[in-house]
Amino acid sequence: MKNCYLGVDVGSVSTNVVAMNEEKEIIAKVYVKTQGKPIEAIQKGLKDIKATLNEEVVVRGVGTTGSGRHLASMIVGGDIIKNEITAHGIAALNFVEGVRTIIEIGGQDSKIILLRDGIINDFAMNTVCAAGTGSFLDRQAGRLDIGIEDFGKMALESKNPVRIAGRCAVFAESDMIHKQQLGHNQEDIIKGLCDALTRNFLNNLAKGKEILSPVVFQGGVAANVGIKKSFEEALGVEVLVPDYHDVMGAVGCCLLAQENAFQNPKTQFKGFEIVDSGYEVRGRECKDCSNLCEVIEILQDNIMMARWGDKCGKWSNSIKENHQQLA
Repeated sequence: MKNCYLGVDVGSVSTNVVAMNEEKEIIAKVYVKTQGKPIEAIQKGLKDIKATLNEEVVVRGVGTTGSGRHLASMIVGGDIIKNEITAHGIAALNFVEGVRTIIEIGGQDSKIILLRDGIINDFAMNTVCAAGTGSFLDRQAGRLDIGIEDFGKMALESKNPVRIAGRCAVFAESDMIHKQQLGHNQEDIIKGLCDALTRNFLNNLAKGKEILSPVVFQGGVAANVGIKKSFEEALGVEVLVPDYHDVMGAVGCCLLAQENAFQNPKTQFKGFEIVDSGYEVRGRECKDCSNLCEVIEILQDNIMMARWGDKCGKWSNSIKENHQQLA
């Protein structure tokens, strides 16, 4: 049996699970739609990754990231929890030599990360404007009745791209419809949308920041060759897309879990058997003070595993103390 490390990235749109061996080679990856059910997505991700592995493995460490990183760590038994900026930065540094700028665009958010001398120097995130995300492109592709997998290729066929207002998703949609009504070619409209998303990203997230090459494009949208081309035209440099661009957050977690294992050899991983466990999520309002905190409780097979949401730590700390006593 071979040693491996797991990385789990739980986002609002997708949950990614990656397995990496001791040589830092990705041996399996799984993409699961979160669909508002992160616990089920995590369980399915673990089940699928185990089925994908061609041989029996020993998990030596687990790292979690994404908006659901704390929940994922509690369920799988994570050894290290890191934010998305750190996870994506570490992944890029290990797979693209000398990287100095990371552009990351996912389904619901986007981010830019600046690295200098192998260290994260600056970053910015967008979690509000839909016009700079993958969901925006999916919606416009559907409106144009084009598969998102063909969207980027059609953009490359454009001869006279139209300019579409990209500052806001609502304005972009109405402007795109107006261009359709004027009779512009579909490929020119698609290229205009790619350029609009690129302008939105650079004018908002990258404003005032020095973008230096090598530039790495990560996230699910990096598969869109039209967006890649628009970034290259706007920046005047080559934009690199790593092989595992769509799961780089989870890849970074694998690398961090391996690094952590050197210091702490004993993993907290609960085993693949947790896919068969039953979980229940409950919410309750604590009325012990004027804060009226909404406390979230997670139960595994009717056993209280975690609480959070309390500002004072009264409920979350009681769970930690109980676990320490049991240990």
